[in-house]
Amino acid sequence: MMIPLRDENPTVRMPIATLLLVGLNILIWVFVQGLGTTESLARSICTLGLIPGELLGLAIPGTEVPVTGNLACVLGDQAAFYTPLTSMFLHGGWLHIIGNMWFLWIFGDNVEDAMGAGRFVVFYLICGLAAATVQTATDPESVVPMVGASGAIGGVMGAYARLYPRTHVHTLLFLGFFVTTVAVPAVYMLGYWFLIQFLSGLPALGDTTGGVAFWAHVGGFLCGLLLVPLFQRPEYLAEHKGQQAREISRYRW
Repeated sequence: MMIPLRDENPTVRMPIATLLLVGLNILIWVFVQGLGTTESLARSICTLGLIPGELLGLAIPGTEVPVTGNLACVLGDQAAFYTPLTSMFLHGGWLHIIGNMWFLWIFGDNVEDAMGAGRFVVFYLICGLAAATVQTATDPESVVPMVGASGAIGGVMGAYARLYPRTHVHTLLFLGFFVTTVAVPAVYMLGYWFLIQFLSGLPALGDTTGGVAFWAHVGGFLCGLLLVPLFQRPEYLAEHKGQQAREISRYRW
């Protein structure tokens, strides 16, 4: 298991969009999801989370889907069309939101630096919607609610792997009971993450009990990897890499 701690990749511009996205997710967690309190969490997931079978009209109306505690979602004839978008700003618990926001902060600022704030927000949302589409396609009749920013963040990670493959990422490495820190090129760390998501998603194809939306992670990552050339600004990327080279040279001396 590898958890990123920091990267050797200074930015040129303040990551306004990344900060706003992190802030928006936190505000929704506080004011919409009630910091994870049972009723607020259940209500937000039922009304704003993505339930593939309900969205596509393939689920049986009136079906009760357990969410948290003794609370359940009662499925309607069809979910609101906007749930693929709203679901990417919801989370299922403290560890879920903390982990997602940490990954977004580590990798988002540098991807934004190569695109600019406006393009980065559009890119982020497209990756999130692509992730939701892939997850839905793997089980269109599923009645398990899907929430979380990890699909969109997977797209950011895919973009990072393509933009800065050789940049070293300092990670916390768990090897059984042994824990250490290592610095590895981003392409290895992120490639390892993608491989874990893909392999974990294979047995999940036949699983109807819920859990981690591995195929959303896979879909988001591939979307980011493929679309980043359309969103990057060559002059911004050149400026960013020039700053990175100067910082590395300064530390070496």
